[in-house]
Amino acid sequence: MCGIVGAWLNQGGAEDIADVLIEGLRTLEYRGYDSSGIGVLRTDIGSSSSAENVKVARRQGRLENLEEVLKDGSLKGANVGVGHTRWATHGEPSDENAHPHTDGSNHIALVHNGIIENYLELRRELEADGVVFASETDTEVLTHLVGREYAKSGDLGGSLRASLRRVKGYYAVSVVGNMNGATELACARQGPPLCVATLENGAMLASDVLAVLPHTREVTYLVDGDLAILKPGEVVIETIAGEAGESVEREVTVIDWDTEAAGKSGYEHFMLKEIFEQSEVLGRAIHDRLLPTVGDVAFEGDGWTDPELNGIGRVQILACGTALHAGIVARYLIEGLARIPVEVDYASEYRYCDPVVSPGTLAVAISQSGETADTLAAMRLAQELGAQAMAICNVQGSTLTRDCGRTILTHAGPEIGVASTKAFTAQLIAAYLFALRLGRARGTIDETEGRKMIEELRHLRPKLEGLLTTDYSDHIRKIAKRHLDAKGFLFLGRGVNYPIALEGALKLKEISYVHAEGYAAGEMKHGPIALIEPALTTLVINTKGRVSDKVRSAIEQVKARKGPVIALGSDPLSAELGDDVIDVPTSSEWLSPILNVVPLQLFSYHFADLKGCDIDKPRNLAKSVTVE
Repeated sequence: MCGIVGAWLNQGGAEDIADVLIEGLRTLEYRGYDSSGIGVLRTDIGSSSSAENVKVARRQGRLENLEEVLKDGSLKGANVGVGHTRWATHGEPSDENAHPHTDGSNHIALVHNGIIENYLELRRELEADGVVFASETDTEVLTHLVGREYAKSGDLGGSLRASLRRVKGYYAVSVVGNMNGATELACARQGPPLCVATLENGAMLASDVLAVLPHTREVTYLVDGDLAILKPGEVVIETIAGEAGESVEREVTVIDWDTEAAGKSGYEHFMLKEIFEQSEVLGRAIHDRLLPTVGDVAFEGDGWTDPELNGIGRVQILACGTALHAGIVARYLIEGLARIPVEVDYASEYRYCDPVVSPGTLAVAISQSGETADTLAAMRLAQELGAQAMAICNVQGSTLTRDCGRTILTHAGPEIGVASTKAFTAQLIAAYLFALRLGRARGTIDETEGRKMIEELRHLRPKLEGLLTTDYSDHIRKIAKRHLDAKGFLFLGRGVNYPIALEGALKLKEISYVHAEGYAAGEMKHGPIALIEPALTTLVINTKGRVSDKVRSAIEQVKARKGPVIALGSDPLSAELGDDVIDVPTSSEWLSPILNVVPLQLFSYHFADLKGCDIDKPRNLAKSVTVE
């Protein structure tokens, strides 16, 4: 959701801190935001005059609005500061509610991701003490708490620690301050992600490693309960708990992504670039994992031996949004190939349904970022109830990968577009590999069948590349244009492609704001058939296989009611029925979701582009949802 950047650079360096903060915030724009701001100060003042106070600039709307304000040069010459992109929770998007917030004396500037649940109680206490609030946010409450402690002690880290011990909720927070000529930069985490790094000429922190990558590839991820004090060339990590905090060591992670991977590389939008990267993602996701001679798979880390996997009697999948759709595909794969019962739950609902975890349960959490608050909380509850933990995740070192005993990294690389594409495909590949490993361990897949499955996977890449061509994309754009005036869309699929119908509908509504529903094709006659009319387009996914004839009957029912049909897939008889046809190469039915989702992504992209929508930054959405 919101984005945080903080930095301290040695005085006299070539880079101005305002420029560094804006650069970092621009990298984090993909997370979704409605306002932005920075707060800066100099470290060479050495007096107690008002000149040492932090200077803040904030603006509602896009980052360009903030940059316009900064053109007057009023924040130039500083070398320490914090920046923020806000996604509104408490208080509407406005200049006043944008971060950073300052205390009454302007000695500190504070930015915050997350929610302070007891902010009303604390606000009343502060108002009774004479504090006047300038915003509607919960964040300003924390700012005044820290400011009050800082005025007493002159120790910013200690003031942040004391204030956070009074806070209930989830937060990532960073604060810069200057008292009597002493400058300090601190941050803390309880829930939303934060990473810190030392630089040759300073130190840096951010809510996403992408903001740090232009400066260093070596980062340290804070864990819940950590508080970090940053100075040039030094980061000290302590605990929030305890009177003075206890010093702790955290592992340094080397990031193997490059900054160029986060650029558009000539594509008009990040989403289109990431769609076209999916054949490369397939290559990375299977690299060094396939054992073709024995028909098996090898994963990094512990927990993948036959005896360990044979102890699994049930799989519980926990995820949200697009990752949940990958989880439903995983259910079909695991039950069909490994013959283990699987349940899939919305992570946001799991905590509130009083779940029962039976012995031998493996809880599998799926998350692109590894920082999704609902997914993390659901996984932790499953562990408390006795489940083993496993993650399918894109970010090494994220909270989810640290919390889980087993992890399958998806190796999708940085995904900037808010609407997930390549990360979803990578999750499907991980699910296929995991189902194969489970099946081999349990003996439900023999060596011959395992070799066949691996061979089919290896042949998938050229088929995927055939979908990622300009001609294929242009064909889909023409179809999207013909349906631009549709009042809504119904997506139908069956079997392992039912969740692909859900995903296709989600993609379309996310970025084009038209109503779209995904349904199991067999359920169409149990309600949604009432919607069928010439103004509603039905997009039917039908792969040649066990349920082809069943899906074709759904097409016939739509056509009988004069509903326009887009037929997508490898079934030739469905193509004969469709008003528009999107062909997909034939593959193993288990792998068909990976091929079928690509044209759905392209359809959503072109439909939204033709409507003039902001594709990479759809309204009201955030890339990583780090609050409940």
